[in-house]
Parts: sequence; structure tokens; C-alpha cells
Amino acid sequence: MSRVESLEAARQVEAGVHSALVLLGTGVVGAALLRLLATPAAAQLRLVGVANSRTQALDPAGLELSSIGARLAASRLVRDDAELIGALDTSGCAHKIIVDATASADEASRHAEWLLAGYHVVTANKSLAGGELAGWRSLQAVFRQGGRYGDSATVGAGLPVLPTLRRLHACGDGLLTLEGVFSGSLSYLFNQYDGSVPFSSLLREARRLGYTEPDPRTDLSGADVARKLLILARVAGFALGTDEVEVESLVPAPLREVSTEVFLASLDQLDDALGRRCAEASARGHVLRYLARLNQRGKAKVGLVEVPPTHPAARLYGTDNQFALTTTRYHTQPLVIQGPGAGPEVTAQALLGDILALHPFV
Repeated sequence: MSRVESLEAARQVEAGVHSALVLLGTGVVGAALLRLLATPAAAQLRLVGVANSRTQALDPAGLELSSIGARLAASRLVRDDAELIGALDTSGCAHKIIVDATASADEASRHAEWLLAGYHVVTANKSLAGGELAGWRSLQAVFRQGGRYGDSATVGAGLPVLPTLRRLHACGDGLLTLEGVFSGSLSYLFNQYDGSVPFSSLLREARRLGYTEPDPRTDLSGADVARKLLILARVAGFALGTDEVEVESLVPAPLREVSTEVFLASLDQLDDALGRRCAEASARGHVLRYLARLNQRGKAKVGLVEVPPTHPAARLYGTDNQFALTTTRYHTQPLVIQGPGAGPEVTAQALLGDILALHPFV
């Protein structure tokens, strides 16, 4: 750091600003985080760069949060991660944080690189930690060199499941089983679905409310749930590959490769098969839930399951997520973590919490 940068860093600390950050992604989660950055809780943070998939805005002295939308809309700057990181380097702040609020596999593939270069990374992006095993291992190698990585927003929208699982594992408490509902959108759908209304109607309503992705196949395929299960399994000590999770897709085979527009126009094709399964479950006094399950041998499955009314997942509400952990020490009854598992506000709060949690370590 140059003498000028050192003086600026000292001035920033004196002013109460300890960290500079860039935000990648201005979708619903990124936009919610921008709102939180304007609150007193984020007073020690300085946003020096923000980018969507096309363009960016940056200012090493700090961006005016109230005008970021207009500034991005008017910006002629082509998206360039090197320039964004350059704004971090010239900010004068000693602590530099990259926040990845995208779902981009390309962005996620750079997390380890950024950590090795001395930046801290906070992310809601599951593509690396929940992707190929080599990517997960690259993160672990960086952690052994002291990299700081905030990933609470990748599973459970900030519910304290990852910190809890890490603490149990560090204490030598072995995971015996993990079961739960890991998708807020699928939780909402099956909490509502009793066969009295076609599933396609509930799906259209869930999409209108913003509970699903714009293309609901992202949720219905089970791929997102599988990524979350992989992250949890790996944190618990199971080095599972992506091909080791058995995934049941709720998307009929003929609709898996069509355009989003064609799929949305064909939602009624979901109704017959799901209607039959709902009726069969109801005849046995059961309900349907889309569960993720892992046992102590590392067998991992996600899919639609009949459960009795006494099952914990049968008593969920709204978009609740639920994580039931049975361990060698929580054996008689599982440790259950439950709460809202979807929504930009709670996910953004998880990001902000991870950003603020870096301060004791930097």
C-alpha cells in the first residue's frame, strides 16, 4: 500500500468506515442488500462498485446508494470485474469484500481466485460450493490458507443451519441423518396442495407472488435442492460428488428442454401425475412434501415423499424451510432448525450478517 493509500485508509478508519465492498448482481437479492446498506447497521461499510450482467457503476470514494439504479441505467461502462476490483484496491479501505449475489457459475468459479488474492468473499451463489466436488475442494484449500468466506445465504436464506452444522462437526458430533424441506417455493406449493385446486394453478400463483424463479423448472427440477444438500453434506464431512445425489424432477420429460414460454403455457401437463400422487397419499392419511435426505452412509436423495400428519414437515407454513439433524449427541430427538427459507429480505440480511461478521477477523 502506498503512503497516500495508507493515509486514506487511516482517514477512513477514523471516520468509522472499515471495509469497502463491491456488489455483483442487482436482482431481487442484490436490490434488497442495497436497501440494507443504506441503514445504520451498514454504517461501517462503503460500497465502491456495483454491477449487473451488462453494466456497472463504480467510485472508490463511495457510491450514493439512493441513485444506484439511475446510475446503472445511464452507465455506458461495460461490465468488467477487473475494474470493479480496482475500485476496491483504490478505495483506501484496508478490508476489501466481494459480494456475489448472482447465480452465475462463471462468477462462482472465481471465488477461490479472489480469496487467494486477499479479498474476502460473501455469497448467495451456490454454484461453487454446491457444484462439482473439485470446486468445493478448491475452496477448502484456500480456507487452510486463511481465506474468509461468508456463505450463510446459500442454504436456508440465512437460517443458522450452516453455522450450526459446522459447530457440531468441529465438536466431533457425527451426523447420522439430515432430512428436511430446503426449498421455499416447493414448501409453499406442497403446504397448499391438497388436490382441491390443480397444482398448475398454485404454481401460477406462486410465480406471481415471486416465490418461484421466473422459470419454475429451476425449482421443480430439484436441482437447487440438490445443490443445498450437497453443501450441507460436505460441511458435515461427506465428500459427495454431484452424481451421488438421487434427484426426482417434477418436470415432465417432454417439457424439460422447451423454452420458458412454452413451459409456462403447458403447466396443465403437471396436473394429472401430481393429482394421482396426491389422491393416493390422501387415501392413506398422508400429505406430499418435497424432501431432501442424507443418511450416515452418505446416501443422498431429493424428491417427493408421502409423510404422515405427525411428520415435522407436515406442519410447515408458507415458505418455511426445515432442517432436522440427527447426530450422535442429538440422537433421541433431532435438532430442528425451521423458519422462512425464501425471500430477498432475509437472504440479503444473511449477506449483510456475513459481511459484518468478517470484521472481528480482518
